[in-house]
Amino acid sequence: MFKNSSNFIEADTNLKLLQITSTFSISRAKAYWLLQITGWCLVSILNMAVLALVHKMNFPHFLLLSFLAFAGIAFTHLFRNIIKKEKWVDLSLRKVAFRVIPGSFLTGAAIYLCYFAIAYFTGLTNREVNIFLNILLGSLEITGIVFGWFLIYFIVHILGNYKKAEIEALIWEAAVKDFELKTLKSQLNPHFMFNAMNSIRALIEENPERAKTALTKLSNILRYSLKIERTETVSLADEMQIIYDYLDLEKMRFEERLGYKIDISPESASVEIPPMMVQTLVENGIKHGISKLPEGGEIEINSYIEDSFLHLCVKNTGIFVKDVAKYSEGIGINNTRHRLMLLYGEKATLELNNTADNIVSAEIHIPLGGINR
Repeated sequence: MFKNSSNFIEADTNLKLLQITSTFSISRAKAYWLLQITGWCLVSILNMAVLALVHKMNFPHFLLLSFLAFAGIAFTHLFRNIIKKEKWVDLSLRKVAFRVIPGSFLTGAAIYLCYFAIAYFTGLTNREVNIFLNILLGSLEITGIVFGWFLIYFIVHILGNYKKAEIEALIWEAAVKDFELKTLKSQLNPHFMFNAMNSIRALIEENPERAKTALTKLSNILRYSLKIERTETVSLADEMQIIYDYLDLEKMRFEERLGYKIDISPESASVEIPPMMVQTLVENGIKHGISKLPEGGEIEINSYIEDSFLHLCVKNTGIFVKDVAKYSEGIGINNTRHRLMLLYGEKATLELNNTADNIVSAEIHIPLGGINR
């Protein structure tokens, strides 16, 4: 089950990542070529400015320095392909240094050799100078530029990977959250469905008319259950319609042993809550409290708005005994707490306490600010 769940999350996450990564890659590619062309054009323009100040600038020199920009773009792009293929950015700084220093020198030397060869054979450079020294000094100068190019590339790449990892983490977190919410709802639904069907089965022979009424109420609950699979929250008013059907259905099973009172303030009726949350608390109160008492008991539900919070209270006859091995809050209460945390964070709370003799109170506080995103 967990393996399939992980595969489901991974597939959904990978689809979203593929969409974002493709856009991200296109944007980064455009930025790379923009910086690449702009940077090397600036190098050529600066050399032209220096040459114009020292010597007479003419058209052949302009073409030669334009070729320098072209050679710089071509050879550093080749250098970049080697960096990507060998995954230098994933290496430690020490290993990167042992590779980038000779790599920058070889790239710088290749650029300058091409530049010097054209300048030498076209007569645009002084042939009386020491050729070896000229090539060495020129290569070192271009090596400095290439090394600076690499530092910029490395920093941009690291920042880009960090941003991408951050996006991946957010998408994964959202996918896990969505999957957990759907899983929790699927755990809750069968729990009350089987109890309801058992109640109807017991009524079929004893009272067919009441069984038909119970079946209608169960169909309402089933329809509601299917509807909530497509939403994270529902209004409290919609939830209470199902609560009435559920309590009426349970009252057919418990008869005089079950009573209920409901007081929902008008301003709280439109507040969004996790679906099946109130039903879970009501079911828990009946299962762990009222059903265990020979004389039965009562369910009381009330809600109101105060201090920008929805205050929802579900009370049932019974005793909540803490730290006793035989007592368990059950999967319903634990799931409700988990769902509140996933949707609203730590601001939403669920507390179970004894408020009076033989009365257990489940109090929920939900912020009106909405779901955490």
